[in-house]
Amino acid sequence: MADNDLGSLLGGLLGGGQGGAPGGGDILGSLLRSLTNGQGGGGNPLGGLMDMLAKSGLADQAQSWIGTGENKPVSPEQVAQALPADTLQEVAARTGVSSEEAADQIAQHLPRAVDKLTPGGELPRSGASLEDLIKQQSL
Repeated sequence: MADNDLGSLLGGLLGGGQGGAPGGGDILGSLLRSLTNGQGGGGNPLGGLMDMLAKSGLADQAQSWIGTGENKPVSPEQVAQALPADTLQEVAARTGVSSEEAADQIAQHLPRAVDKLTPGGELPRSGASLEDLIKQQSL
């Protein structure tokens, strides 16, 4: 299943990769898949997610993850407010956790994942697939 593949790649990127219980890679993989499905096409939803966070008042945090300095934290409440409710519910259902737990795990793991996917301090170009970007950074 594609969610599992993306979750495994993200888990490896984050230094995890535990089977069984949902981890950061599983949650983030499901989140990014949900955002990709909404856009159609198999592109890179990272830019759209960053725009969504910025429009929700989290521009400083999101930019800190992309930049080369310290990553500013984000709270589960901020994540829940920034994401469409149906997206968060879909992620929770896919990973077998509550919406609150999904928001908590996204808040915990998203800053580091974005930081690792943007090592040069810039968002990847829209033509690159997310899976390819993760594989490049995991090497």
